[in-house]
Parts: sequence; C-alpha cells; structure tokens
Amino acid sequence: MASQATADPVANLRQVRSLIDRAAGDFGRDPADVRLVCVTKTVAPERIRPVIEAGERIFGENRVQEAHGKWPALKADYPDLELHLIGALQTNKAREAVALFEAIETLDRPSLAKVLAAEIQRAGRAPKLFVQVNTGAEPQKAGILPQDADSFIADCRTQYGLDPVGLMCIPPMDEQASPHFALLNKIARRNGLTELSMGMSADYALGIQLGATYVRIGSAIFGERG
Repeated sequence: MASQATADPVANLRQVRSLIDRAAGDFGRDPADVRLVCVTKTVAPERIRPVIEAGERIFGENRVQEAHGKWPALKADYPDLELHLIGALQTNKAREAVALFEAIETLDRPSLAKVLAAEIQRAGRAPKLFVQVNTGAEPQKAGILPQDADSFIADCRTQYGLDPVGLMCIPPMDEQASPHFALLNKIARRNGLTELSMGMSADYALGIQLGATYVRIGSAIFGERG
C-alpha cells in the first residue's frame, strides 16, 4: 500500500494519512491507535516545516549528528514535537540522544542499555525506549536476536532500571514482512509491551494489520532519497 510520492510533501502526507486510516479500518482498528513517524533522514528543514504546519508532530531521524544539526531550531519553534531516533545508536552518542530525542527505538545490546541508564539518571530525562529486534537474524543489521529478546527485556528492567515501552524491527528487504511483524507482536505480548514500531513506506499496511502502533514513513512523504 505504498503511495506514489509527488514533489509536494503535504499532498503526499494527505495520501499517506488516508491510506493509514483505510488500512486501520480494513483491519478493524481505530486509526487513532496508529501513529505516523515522518522519517526525515536527509530532508532539509525547509521541506519539513510544511509537514509540521500540516499538523504532524512525530518525526524520525537515523543519525544523532544530523538530527542535532536541524531539530533544535525546529523544536524551539514547535515545542510539542516528538523526535524518534530510528537508526543505530553508538554508546558515545548516548548523551546527545537522551538530550535530543523523545524516543529511542534502537536499544539493542547490554552495553547501550547500561550507558542509556546512566545518561537518563544524569540528565533527569527519560526518552521512551523501544528494543530493536533483528527478526531476520541478519549479521549486518542491528538488533537483539529474537531468541535473546525475552532475557534482554528482563535485564533492561531488573539490571539497568529501564522501562522499555515497545519493540521495533526492520524485516529483511528480500523477505515477506508479515512473519517478521507477527513475531515482533508475539514477543511484545509475552513481555507486556504495548508499542510496536513496524512498517515503512512499502509495507506499513501489513504493519497495521499485525498490530503496529507506529509506522515509519519517509519516501512516501518526502520522495526517494538522492
């Protein structure tokens, strides 16, 4: 259900919103329970502002450094924005990430959990945390392996004093997404997690069908990255 992007991000946004609402209705879900994360990797602030003006408040960035270069000014103008980190987080960027993001979707290893716990304690600011699960067990991809997810979530809670709200995954590009989304939902349910970040421009309808509470959409809104 990917929409065909035009040069106008606001027109694209309207189409994406319509398709999200339709998918939610088709699968018996309340559209209000599916939140859109507008992915702005490589997108300049002047193209982001019209989307903010159109009412969007949740945005996703892949890199801490890029986000730091454009979002403080935008957040000063629009204080109610919610910024999600959806790319891999290096431990040496944890302090900046805790300061800048309202949600970190890529908690995926004990060393990062330990550093984030320390930074959250130091800063007195606690972004929402999602555990990233490498559902396809791809060696080049970040994320905790599915068979290790339960113990890692338990360690986050008991050993590090963190309280993850949900899970995130990026299925392998050459595989059907549905089994990966279903697996993520199953892991979340048995660990009492309510948020699922899954589904991007090409497969967000499947994400919605299988329980996504956040869908991460960039190219369908802003066009293909150069």
